Amino acid sequence: MAVTNAGSISPVSTVLKVFPVRLSLPWLNGKLVAGGGLLLLVILFGVAGPLFWNPRLALVASSPTNLPPMWVQQGYQKVGTLAHPLGTESNGRDMLAVIMVGTPASLQVGLTAAVIGITVAMLLGSLAGYLGGHVDDVARTLSDSWIIIPPLAVLVVLMSFVRVVDLTTMALVLALFAWPGATRLVRSQVLSLRERGYVRMALLSGMPPIKIIVFEMLPNMLPWLMAAFTLAVSDAILTAASLEALGLGPPRIPTLGTTIYNAINSSAIIRGMWWWWGPPIVMLILIFVSLFLITVGLDEIANPRLRRAARK
Repeated sequence: MAVTNAGSISPVSTVLKVFPVRLSLPWLNGKLVAGGGLLLLVILFGVAGPLFWNPRLALVASSPTNLPPMWVQQGYQKVGTLAHPLGTESNGRDMLAVIMVGTPASLQVGLTAAVIGITVAMLLGSLAGYLGGHVDDVARTLSDSWIIIPPLAVLVVLMSFVRVVDLTTMALVLALFAWPGATRLVRSQVLSLRERGYVRMALLSGMPPIKIIVFEMLPNMLPWLMAAFTLAVSDAILTAASLEALGLGPPRIPTLGTTIYNAINSSAIIRGMWWWWGPPIVMLILIFVSLFLITVGLDEIANPRLRRAARK
C-alpha cells in the first residue's frame, strides 16, 4: 500500500483496495458498445436532425419533384442540388426530411410494441414460473398456442379492418404478438432462479412472492430481459415495415415502411429512381444491425460460456 510523505495512507490506494479495478468488465462488451453506439447515431439523426434540416420538407408538394441526389450530375433530366441532398420523389417531398421524420416514427412503433409485449411477458412468465400449478398451465398453454400463429398473415387481416391507422394503433396491434416468446423466456428463468439458495432464504424469511420476484429474481434476469426487449423491438420494426410496404401503415405519417410503399407504388424500381427506396432500406439495415449487436452482446453478458467463447 502506498504511503504519502506525511506517513499517512494514500486516499487513492484506499479506494483501490475497497473497490478493486477490474480491467475486464462484463458490460464493456464490444458488440454491445458497437451496437449501442450505432443505435445512438440513428436516434440522434432522427431527434437532432430537425434542428439542422426543415422537417416540413417531408410534406407533399413542399419541394420540386423527381430531383436526383446532389452527387448525380448526368443521366437524368434534372441534376442534383445541395438544397435537396438525397433528392426528391414524385410527390414533391424531400427524401432527407422524409427519412429524418420516418426513422423516429418507426422506432416509436417498435419501442411501444416491445414495451407492452415485455411487460405482459414479465407478468405472465414470473407468475407462471414462481407459482406453478394451474397458473403455470394456463400461461404456458396461452403462450405455446399463440406462438404458433403466423403473425404477418393475421396482422394483414387485422390491419385491413382498421379504418384509422396511426402509430399507436400500429404498435398496439404488433404488441399482440410480442409477448409469447418472451413469456417462455421469463418463465424458464424464474423456474431456474427459484431453486437458488438466496431465493429460498428470502422465502423462509417471510418475504412476499411479489418482493421476491422484483427484488431477488428480476435483477438477475436483467441481461436476458434486455436481450429479449431488443429482439422484440427488432421484430416489431420489421413487421411494421412489412405491413407498411403492403400499404397497411399510417397513410399520413411518414415512416420507413410507408416510404418504401410509396416508392413501389410509384414504380421507382422500373423508373430507376433508386433514391426513393434506397435510403429507407439503408436506415432499416442500420437499425437491425445495431439491435442485433446489442442482443448478441447482452447474450454474451448473460451467458458465461458465450463470453468465454468470444474471448478466444
